[in-house]
Amino acid sequence: MPLATTRRSGLVDQVIEQMRSAITTAEWKVGERIPTEPELVTALGVGRNTVREAVRALSHAGLLEVRQGDGTFVRATSEFSGAVRRLAGTELRDVLQVRRTLEVEGARLAAAHRTDDELSALTRLLDARDKSMAAKDYGIGIDQDAEFHLAVVRCSHNTLLAELYQGLTEVVRASVASTVSTKPNMATIDHQGLLTAIRDRDTERAAAEAGGFLNELLAELDEE
Repeated sequence: MPLATTRRSGLVDQVIEQMRSAITTAEWKVGERIPTEPELVTALGVGRNTVREAVRALSHAGLLEVRQGDGTFVRATSEFSGAVRRLAGTELRDVLQVRRTLEVEGARLAAAHRTDDELSALTRLLDARDKSMAAKDYGIGIDQDAEFHLAVVRCSHNTLLAELYQGLTEVVRASVASTVSTKPNMATIDHQGLLTAIRDRDTERAAAEAGGFLNELLAELDEE
């Protein structure tokens, strides 16, 4: 990925912004290793110290993760999600509780405010997700599951709620992956009831459906 050559003022800030852009536009995807330090030096036309300072700043913000001897990897797409990932860590229970808080209200509002076009999009997303999970193509299915839940929250037409939830995208995906890897039966969780409630504009049933499977997961964690 070619980066624009920087101007000679505010070099570190310029490099940070160019690297941040590569992350937020998914040119550098979450989990992928970014170009090496010499490659960045050449592409940006700056010194090693400038690159190192930029990497250090983005690592501190939670967007990058430096793995000694292995390289630097994209950890999150925003400072908010990076901070949440640091706070959540392996605390799956914390993540599920936060998801329940946002997803229940998101589903309730989605049932009240969704458009016909949005309902069609939700139907396509869930159908694709179900097919991937049934085929045990979990890598794709996990991404599609996270996309479906984000789409539900966006149907709330509450901009702040949607932005908060989008900031949790990597955490939501990680929680789904963690659940599926330890409890493969959870890959078959049925979200058709949630979709039907949103279709029928049944706000209370949509909220109950959104919280039901998360409550089930939390109950299983409590039993461990």
